[in-house]
Amino acid sequence: QVQLVESGGGLVQPGGSLRLSCAASGTDFTITVMGWFRRAPGKQRELVAVMSANGNTNYADFVKGRFTVSRDNAKNTVILQMNSLQSDDTAVYYCYGHKGGPPYWGQGTQVTVSS
Repeated sequence: QVQLVESGGGLVQPGGSLRLSCAASGTDFTITVMGWFRRAPGKQRELVAVMSANGNTNYADFVKGRFTVSRDNAKNTVILQMNSLQSDDTAVYYCYGHKGGPPYWGQGTQVTVSS
């Protein structure tokens, strides 16, 4: 059974940076698409950024130019580098993976942007 485990969340001041990491276990195949979603308080879960195994990326408009997604296909890990964080970025960030069938989800890691 595939499991995704996130790390790297926390509290940061506006304008600061955080780096989220996610590692997959329980699989010996490359997960086709990996990336990140988030759920802010009172809102639905939304796409942040995803990356396919061939390097194609898809970013939400609200993070373009601030966040960068990267991955290591051999290790099935995905990184989200978040810069210029704003209070609106406060949310639980979920690692996401997909290869055909139902998607895989991590447990989530809290990111709080506050002074």
